[in-house]
Amino acid sequence: MIGCLCIHGFTGDPWEVEPIVKELQKQEGWLVYSPVLPGHGKELNQLKTATYEEWVYTVEVAFEELQKRCTEVFVIGFSMGGMLASYIAARYPVAKLVLLNAAAFYFNPKQFFKDMIAAIRFHITGNQEKDQLIELYEKKFKETPFAALAQFLQLVQKTKPYASRISVPTLIIQSEQDGLVPMKSAYHLYDIIESDEKELIAMKRSRHMIFHGFESEEVINQIKAFLIESNEERKKTT
Repeated sequence: MIGCLCIHGFTGDPWEVEPIVKELQKQEGWLVYSPVLPGHGKELNQLKTATYEEWVYTVEVAFEELQKRCTEVFVIGFSMGGMLASYIAARYPVAKLVLLNAAAFYFNPKQFFKDMIAAIRFHITGNQEKDQLIELYEKKFKETPFAALAQFLQLVQKTKPYASRISVPTLIIQSEQDGLVPMKSAYHLYDIIESDEKELIAMKRSRHMIFHGFESEEVINQIKAFLIESNEERKKTT
């Protein structure tokens, strides 16, 4: 059996990675799991007491449980989940790693300004592009406790060095229109990851919520090609 751990981002929940989870669950002999990180979910005030150590522990336990049941385990991480995925790939026997808008660096001023203009336009006209999700981001901004943001910053600081210890095949996908995570984050991770097999793909039309935008199908297909098709080719040659 093949295992796949899918990790959502800061202030998010498994909905952020749900499209790829559902697609991979269609594969025969796959066990796909996406845990809810402590404090996350619908009520963001629960993040007040959550710590980054709990987030790390949650994904460690999830990986170990998959490892018990599967012959190999893939890890997919989105945004902050990408940093957690990097940590896991550096410390555990991950077969393949996928990083999506991984937050080694955060805040893209140029795109963030464009998103702010879009938010103002939305409140005046009621119109927004399908993938802008303005109301969702406003909710997160209003309800996320400051203490949780401090934990997020600590997690990034603690996990970022682990990327240089990654030696497994890695696919990095980054949205060019991401207002939260800039392209330099993907470039940084690509440069320091030690794997001989690594690829960086830039999605020109995608925003931060990469699985809920205009290029979501293409992103899913890229991941499937990396995890499934290349895996099948490898088995044929062994």
